[in-house]
Amino acid sequence: MTDIKSMNLAEMSAYFKELGEPAFRARQVFQWLHRGVSSFDEMTNLSKALREKLAAACVLCPPRVERRQVSAQDGTIKYLWRLGDGNCIETVLMRYHHGNTVCISSQVGCRMGCAFCASTLGGKIRDLTPAEMVDQVLFTQLDSGVPVSNIVLMGIGEPLDNFDTVLRFLELVNSPEGLNIGMRHISLSTCGLTEKIDKLADYQLQLTLSVSLHAPDDETRSRIMPVNRGIGVEQLFAACRRYFEKTGRRISYEYAMIDGVNDADWQADLLARHLKGTPGHVNLIPLNHVEESPLKPSRRVAAFQKRLESHGVTATVRRKLGGDIDASCGQLRRKQIQGQL
Repeated sequence: MTDIKSMNLAEMSAYFKELGEPAFRARQVFQWLHRGVSSFDEMTNLSKALREKLAAACVLCPPRVERRQVSAQDGTIKYLWRLGDGNCIETVLMRYHHGNTVCISSQVGCRMGCAFCASTLGGKIRDLTPAEMVDQVLFTQLDSGVPVSNIVLMGIGEPLDNFDTVLRFLELVNSPEGLNIGMRHISLSTCGLTEKIDKLADYQLQLTLSVSLHAPDDETRSRIMPVNRGIGVEQLFAACRRYFEKTGRRISYEYAMIDGVNDADWQADLLARHLKGTPGHVNLIPLNHVEESPLKPSRRVAAFQKRLESHGVTATVRRKLGGDIDASCGQLRRKQIQGQL
């Protein structure tokens, strides 16, 4: 069966030509798919014969809501989606004054092994398809009734570990015939796969690259982020500098504040030295506690921010959303796997 929803418009046009159909049919189908239809029967401007032909040759697997949790504190919505093969992934809808943001997953599970993240418990199962990534945006909008203006690839999985799929996803959501969400409204988070950062820079995309840093020294970062053991902090910052030089896009550095691990003054000083001469923004994140992890939220977030700012580093503290609904990455999927839902 053909995964038609993962095709771009040019590929879909070629596919319809093979079917003996005019090219304008591809545009019609592309538009229907990116409105979030669940079956070809909903495509009312197509003939019954064409709809039957497409249903026989192509697969559409819209996700099913396995669980939906709505925060009583701030209206954040956490979705646990059941995919066509039975696996589950998470999506979070967050409301900000500048618009509504959806945080989507790029993989089922994750193999990066970060100590503070529930997404990696159980490892990586498989990559998502472009269609499965697009569907998270579409069906979150349809289920919630809330229009999405911004996308962050910070859910379950490492986006740059599913590189080609993520590039296709970005092309699809950016399409004027689809969701038409501009690249400047999209953020992509990586734990620091330097070769893929260099490769991404070649595409000159206007998205925001967010690097999950979480420690400025190799000893600490290698302890909480196994990916650092093969790369190292110096190599990572060198890749970030190359990315900025090639794209002109300032990088955001994500920094989960962990009590007694990465929140000392000397670590703030070292981080500032790494950032000297290259524009960057540090986003300090109050740690979400994961039951299986011994790591605790830092009590020095404000002091660490002040120390960075004393060195001229732009540092903000991320607003904590959805704390009452397991909104941090992988928590809801973990409970589903363990039979707690």
